[in-house]
Amino acid sequence: MPSRLPSLTGLRFWAALLVVLYHLSRKLGELPVLGPLAWYGRSGVTFFFVLSGFVLAWTYEASPAPARSFLRRRFARIWPLHALATVLSLGADAAIGRAVLPVAALCSLPLLHTWAPGTVLGGNPASWSLGAEAWFYLLFPLLLRVLAPRRRGWLPLAAGCAALGPALWAAGALLPADPALRGWLLDYLPLTRTPQFVLGVVTGLAVRHGLLPRVPLGAAAAAVAGWHALLVPWHAAVPDTLWWGPYSAAQLVPAPLFAALLAAAARRDLGPGGGPRLLAGRTAVRLGEWSYAWYLVHEIGIRCWLWTVGRPSGTPALLAVDLLLGAATLAAAGVLHRWVERPCERLLRGTPPPRPRVRVARQRRSSVTPDQPSSELSRFT
Repeated sequence: MPSRLPSLTGLRFWAALLVVLYHLSRKLGELPVLGPLAWYGRSGVTFFFVLSGFVLAWTYEASPAPARSFLRRRFARIWPLHALATVLSLGADAAIGRAVLPVAALCSLPLLHTWAPGTVLGGNPASWSLGAEAWFYLLFPLLLRVLAPRRRGWLPLAAGCAALGPALWAAGALLPADPALRGWLLDYLPLTRTPQFVLGVVTGLAVRHGLLPRVPLGAAAAAVAGWHALLVPWHAAVPDTLWWGPYSAAQLVPAPLFAALLAAAARRDLGPGGGPRLLAGRTAVRLGEWSYAWYLVHEIGIRCWLWTVGRPSGTPALLAVDLLLGAATLAAAGVLHRWVERPCERLLRGTPPPRPRVRVARQRRSSVTPDQPSSELSRFT
């Protein structure tokens, strides 16, 4: 069975774009139509949590690695760029004059900041999700060992994890009225997000063994789009300060929709024609590979723009600034991926750099094909 699922890498870009549009709308202003649809685009982080579980299960179920080796790989994958982005964010805060609690910055580097409401957004605010991911990585080796041989329990467990999202959102009625504390408990606390990761793990295992019914990719994508469209009138009717508003629901409810989308995209990749070019083409995959760096640096760019220039006035100016910031931070992400993320990951893993491709001239009536590098596992591993 192939180890790479290029459509899932392509989907990473679209999820990151949703988060970027969310921050642009919240911080710079809403564009007509697009702004209301992206107002709860932070749900892209929920997608990443489900995706993380899916890909790790897909990758390691057939060839489990010792826990120490697995954790070293994950550290090499996420920490170097996280550390650099944290330094950049703190530098931007110092230039702007924005105060950051030292304890929050210190807790951010070892990815412990999500476990307390006072430190959750310390360092680089976008890195809060990495604190949850670090918790998931600690759980994963044991989780895979327990789940892998128990196929009969996969679908009931997936159903339970899917139901936990709405249940946790409804539990907001029992939580303190303080929106900040309720938001931390429902949106940031890693324990609250764990069912989303587990749902991804179980979905990845089930797809790998052909235990899920086929879902058309277009139908799964339409369901995700329909969910975000539903949030627009919901937001108009109920403010975010009330527990039954859409803010926490946007993070907790759609995990099953994202799991279905991932399952459908993976099935397309495994089919005879492969995945669609929109997700599995070379450009789509390249943008997906840049998505991690883009996620970490885009908010820093928005923050610096607001400090130096301020919010744009009028729809044309807002559109121009959104396009400029989106393109500039994406380009910066490409540079960071090429010159920081990949080299640091190879260094910490002890992996030699890839051999340069050699162009071989065709000879008459024969040709020599250059050696192809061995296909690496998904970029999530």
